[in-house]
Amino acid sequence: MGLFGRAATGGRPMPRASGARRTSLDDQTSGGSRATERVDPRRRPAVETKVNVVRREHHQPDWSIVVAVVALAAIGILMVYSSSAMRSYVQQDDTLAIVGPQILWAALGLIAMLVMMRVDYRLLRIVSLPGYAVAIGVLVLVFVPGLNRVVGGSARWLAVGGLPAIHPAEIAKLALILYLAHWLSSRGTRVRGFRSGTIPFLLITLPIIALVFKEPDLGTTTVVAATAFTMFFIAGARLWQFAAMGVMGVGAALVVGLQAYQMTRIRTFLDPWSDPLGTGFHTIQGLLALGLGGIFGAGLGESKLAGGLYLPNAWNDFIFAIIGEEFGMIGAVTVVALFVVLAYAGIRTALRAPDTFGALLATGITAWLCIQAFINIGVVVAVLPVTGITLPFISAGGSSLIISFAAVGILVSISRETVERPTQEPDAPADRGWGNGGTHLPGPRRRRRAATPTESA
Repeated sequence: MGLFGRAATGGRPMPRASGARRTSLDDQTSGGSRATERVDPRRRPAVETKVNVVRREHHQPDWSIVVAVVALAAIGILMVYSSSAMRSYVQQDDTLAIVGPQILWAALGLIAMLVMMRVDYRLLRIVSLPGYAVAIGVLVLVFVPGLNRVVGGSARWLAVGGLPAIHPAEIAKLALILYLAHWLSSRGTRVRGFRSGTIPFLLITLPIIALVFKEPDLGTTTVVAATAFTMFFIAGARLWQFAAMGVMGVGAALVVGLQAYQMTRIRTFLDPWSDPLGTGFHTIQGLLALGLGGIFGAGLGESKLAGGLYLPNAWNDFIFAIIGEEFGMIGAVTVVALFVVLAYAGIRTALRAPDTFGALLATGITAWLCIQAFINIGVVVAVLPVTGITLPFISAGGSSLIISFAAVGILVSISRETVERPTQEPDAPADRGWGNGGTHLPGPRRRRRAATPTESA
């Protein structure tokens, strides 16, 4: 290269022209004509173009999710002990009879969360269909005499041999969310059709909803149905589809009908003081506990309703009332705030998920936990009819605690791959974003990141 050529480039050699052909040692020795030969661009074979594949962006998980659920579980262990110690001592001469197993379940739940947060959530697609089938199977086994355990007139528990009893509906919640996320993300924009979307969706969800309703467990049925419909809407379903399903649901309710105790609970909700010592006892005592707490509460262990002596299921369905009595409005608001943090972090994870499967999975898990918390708290403050449903991470119960922790582990796993503004994987642009008739999730709003020198080389 001449002097002026080097000067024009700041003393650096000019790069080789892209159209020039590199000559090898054999070309130089075999003949001068080949050494100086240039390839005609029209005859040059097409160069294989390297596709700039978006790499997974691993980073620290959203620790606000972990902090929120661990704080809720810690509050739960404390309140289960406070509300059950006296009752356990009177009946079993052991103040740890109820809280002891709860501590063990919490430890196992933490292990499940730590394991699931390290697992690539995409692998759950493989087990989504088998998990759904297992959920159907265990729900059917609940109706087999000798295997079920009837509590309060409802066969909700499965007891096999000497193993601890499990609540199959808790397994069914997570299994349904996994399979719906897989199916809806694979379906794409076809979820907007009646035959391609609505009918298959009902065929997937109705078996689990019907089996849980048959136990009977109206509260869990409501949570499962609300979670499934939330995922269906976020996946892109139209409002007319929900209107059609609503008409079908009303028709089914008229045919099947509610059981007598369920109608009684609805009437009691409208006027709990009509039977203050009977059907309205739970509601009135829960409100009394909240009122006695005031702003700052009576103090830990100072509940006049502790141990379930005057408030049945104080460590389970109505544990929020004990929180309000012992820690007052400040304690109750703290619990609600922790669930708000969980909801906000879950929604943020869904919006920033790298693919549609992860977004729908995060949506389902967040909706499940927050809807269940809303229903439980709503029952205690008498804005909803009484249902036998637990407060996630706080109420006593091994199945609920372990499955909920595992679900949060999946949510944290998704949060490890979120991006500021979705640079989504190949399946995302085809079925995400309002503008192209896809899911009710944001599509890519930022141009793909520039390729690094290593990727473009």
